[in-house]
This record gives sequence, structure tokens and C-alpha cells, in this order.
Amino acid sequence: MFIDTEGIILRQTKATGGRRMVLLFSKKYGKISAGSNISEKGRSKSALAMRPFTHGRYELYKKGDFYNINGAETIRSFYRIGEDIDKYMNSSYCLELVDKFISEGEPVPGIFNLTLDLLVEMEKRKQKYGTLVCAFELKALKQLGYLPELKKCVRCGSKNEVIAFSIKEGGILCTDCGKYTEKSAKDTLIYDISFGIVNILSYFLDNPLESLEKLALEEDILDKIQTIVREYIKYHLDIGQMKSESLI
Repeated sequence: MFIDTEGIILRQTKATGGRRMVLLFSKKYGKISAGSNISEKGRSKSALAMRPFTHGRYELYKKGDFYNINGAETIRSFYRIGEDIDKYMNSSYCLELVDKFISEGEPVPGIFNLTLDLLVEMEKRKQKYGTLVCAFELKALKQLGYLPELKKCVRCGSKNEVIAFSIKEGGILCTDCGKYTEKSAKDTLIYDISFGIVNILSYFLDNPLESLEKLALEEDILDKIQTIVREYIKYHLDIGQMKSESLI
């Protein structure tokens, strides 16, 4: 059976006999592992569309659970991402995270469109890539239905002053609940936070990625938010350390 779909190349690896294995995030069919004889090093339309950070249209042959990419055409190449090592590594982290977030054969159009938005904004951005990545992570959690509670205390429902974030309980803690939390030196699931951090997270959720073009968080604030968001992802989605995470 022959099928076609828009897709984003997440990863490509060499296989035997000059073939390549491609991890394609397709709009119609979700994540697909496919083989192909098309090399990314050629100059044909199909070759250009096989490179990572490419949004393209792909013609596939499906037989059982096996897919083969027979033809491809570039819709948009985000090749400029590769011209900056920091931009490249942050983008690679996001694509690796998308791979962890989605299952094969299950379409997730919300994550697909969000990933495209990320690549568009990342290619344009000139600095402070971590701010954009953090917003992407939070928006992805919303699309997946794993958004933490940010509007009221996750224990008592109060909207009073915020004092902490509980990874395990999945949201913010008010002053009354937070001050009675027993926190040992080994406890890494409770983080002290200010209301300002909650406001930043809420801003990320309420605004498109393109609106963050000129927003760059201070390093200490970004580090704290990144730690909370990534520990939350690891705990609630059971995602361990990723290869690209240590490089950003």
C-alpha cells in the first residue's frame, strides 16, 4: 500500500547496503520508522528532504509494519539551525524529546504543529535558546495532557501566595501547605519557588512561541525553571536522561 504524508525528519542513521533508517514524525500517522535508499547527500529534491530539521512531503510504501520512503519533497528546510552549535544542540534536544513523547503509529497533530513552530522560531532566534526550549517543553506537556497545576494549590485548592512546587503531587503549593512540607536533604521532589516563576510558566502557556522572540530569561531563573520542568517530565512521563540533554 502506498501512502503520503507531511512529516518532520527526527533522526537518520546508516544501515547496510547503502540504505538509511529514518525516524519520521508524520502528520497523518504519527511516528514512523522507515527504510530508504535515498541518500541525504545527493542534490535531488528527495535527497534534500531526507535531512534532519526538514519539513517535507513523503511518499511511503507500507507492507505490514514495514515502511519504505520511496520519494520526498522539501516543504521547508531549517538548515540554518545547523550553523550554530548551541542552536543545533537545543533543537536536537527538542526533537529527541518529541521522540520520547510520542508513540509509533499514533498521530498527534498538536505536537506536530508545535514542533514546526519551534523549528521556525529556533531558526530565527539569535540567543538565549533555553527560554524557547522551556516554553516548548511546557506547551508539549499541555498537548499531552500532563500539564502541572499552576493556578491553585495542588493540595488544598487555595489561590494564596505560592511557596513551593511539588514534582510528585504535580503542581504548586500555597504558603500554608508548603511550610508544613517535610523536606529532607535527599528530597529532590519539592522546589522552593516564587510567584514570579509561576507567572513566567503561565505566560509560556498563554502565548504562542513566536511571541517569545525577544524574551530572554536571566540564567538563574531559567536554570530553576528548567530543573523543575525537566524533573516533572522525568517523573510523570517516565523519561530518563537523554543523550542531548547533557550537551545543552
